[in-house]
Amino acid sequence: MSWANLWPFVTFALLGAYHGVNPGMGWLFAVARGLQEKQRSAVLRSLLPIALGHEASIISVVLVVGAAQAVVSPVLLRLTAALFLVCFAVYRLNRRMAHPRGFGMRVGPVRLAAWSFLMSSAHGAGLMLVPVVLGWRLAASQEAVLPVGSLLAGRALIAGTVHTAAMLLVMGVVALVVYEKVGVGMLRKSWFNLDLAWTVALLGAAAVTLITA
Repeated sequence: MSWANLWPFVTFALLGAYHGVNPGMGWLFAVARGLQEKQRSAVLRSLLPIALGHEASIISVVLVVGAAQAVVSPVLLRLTAALFLVCFAVYRLNRRMAHPRGFGMRVGPVRLAAWSFLMSSAHGAGLMLVPVVLGWRLAASQEAVLPVGSLLAGRALIAGTVHTAAMLLVMGVVALVVYEKVGVGMLRKSWFNLDLAWTVALLGAAAVTLITA
């Protein structure tokens, strides 16, 4: 497989790994539940619902962008996407501490997945994938044979699964290390501001989208 075909998957995985490190995307919630229940299993039980909610958020964005590609010109779509990324980055700068409310520690898998979906959407998790999706070209043979709906659904599922699998792996490792060895006190002492870094990354994605318009 050539790099031209491989790079979208590598990028999806790298962005997923970044989300796995970010405490705002779920591992901190998992660790908190583990500390509250004093069980490592509580940490592990939290990871899959968090990952599924995150994947649903990612797939939603990829589907919207894919559908827009079918009806909007490439230049206009890239300009619109870049503008939206900038606006969302500015919003995140002004609302860095804004998070979905109404979810306590004692929630079942469904509510935990719903929390993860809202949290991922509030952070603009899927938006970072927009430049990748816009530059992702399928093989001509696939585009000629498969219906548009199947192409969109398949691409969204692939992007979401690759991204979330990488996130789940990294998130699981970080959560267990923090729970077993480090402790959440590290966040008050030396943790890098990943939310701010993510906002800067959104602005970078907007620039990439804009210069390729």
